[in-house]
Amino acid sequence: MASNSTRLNSEFGLGGVAPPVRRVAILGVGQMGLVCAGVLGQGGCPGQGAPEVTMWSHALDEAGELTQTRRSPRLPNFELADSVRVTADLGRAVQGADLIVSAIPVQFTRSVWEQFAAGHGLRAALPPGAGVVSVAKGIENRTLLRPTQVIADALKDDPDSRPRPLAVLSGPTIASELARGLPATMIAASDDRAFAELVQRLFSTPTLRIYTHEDVLGVELAGALKNVIAIAAGVLDGLSAGYNAKSALLARGLAEITRLGVAMGAASDTFFGLAGVGDLATTCFSPEGRNRSCGEALGRGVALETYLKGRQSVVEGVATTRSVMDLAAKYKVEMPIVSAVHAVLFEGVDPIDAIGRLMARSQKAERVR
Repeated sequence: MASNSTRLNSEFGLGGVAPPVRRVAILGVGQMGLVCAGVLGQGGCPGQGAPEVTMWSHALDEAGELTQTRRSPRLPNFELADSVRVTADLGRAVQGADLIVSAIPVQFTRSVWEQFAAGHGLRAALPPGAGVVSVAKGIENRTLLRPTQVIADALKDDPDSRPRPLAVLSGPTIASELARGLPATMIAASDDRAFAELVQRLFSTPTLRIYTHEDVLGVELAGALKNVIAIAAGVLDGLSAGYNAKSALLARGLAEITRLGVAMGAASDTFFGLAGVGDLATTCFSPEGRNRSCGEALGRGVALETYLKGRQSVVEGVATTRSVMDLAAKYKVEMPIVSAVHAVLFEGVDPIDAIGRLMARSQKAERVR
């Protein structure tokens, strides 16, 4: 009998020709879901043409409006191609899909994917061989699982069947810039190299360069933790604290991210590449970054609840901060910046006082890993 790796290699093209990806389902119509639909419409795998794309929205009215107008308030000035179908029927969205993109906020990922678990009504609609690509960035509260882990845990696939390939697509990408076709790079990370290469070919365009990576743990952690540091960067912007403070924050924030990642088993080099320092810099400096913008509002004195009520999209870093604090305690990693963000978000600490506490910490030698 062929081994799992042999069957995976055969199906996804390692040492051979990858099967055509004719149909892609995108779960979620947020900014990254819309951008993925736009990217996939530009060609798909070389020689195979653009795949048929179906998007799923949990809200019937939103699905209807997007179908009619081809536009979304979540991503202004972006127009969805006429060829992209939109539905609020989850089973119909994934039926016949060769690949599924999970663009659901992390704290809601489980509730969607559990509908496909064994014994549930939608199980039959989920193609058994369809690989899954996550574009979400965060860590689930309580379980402390990463997005690809949440999906695998929710699905509960038969352990005796061929493993379902999972990948994460991450990197320094502001959705509005991708939508405008500005040059960008991303990382396709998977334990299965052949699947990572398939995702690389599928999402590559003349303005979007995709690199493959094998450190799924590191790439997902980097994408999640940078959102917490971005909130801190926004606080500094709101307080007009200056570029010296912000640059120091990025350097020390990267050190905290790396220390936790290495303690959890990730490769340190991952955090000094596109998924790490690249994504961190983009998120902390872009005026369009959701997490940085949230922090900026807090720095200007806006209450967290007030800010979140007026948002069309989820600010992933807020919930992720709780998870990172739990991970830091679990792995005994000191993360003073993350602790300061948690204090501002959930403990009622004034941002200026939080900065004062950081600056008053005992003096020590610099350590980045």
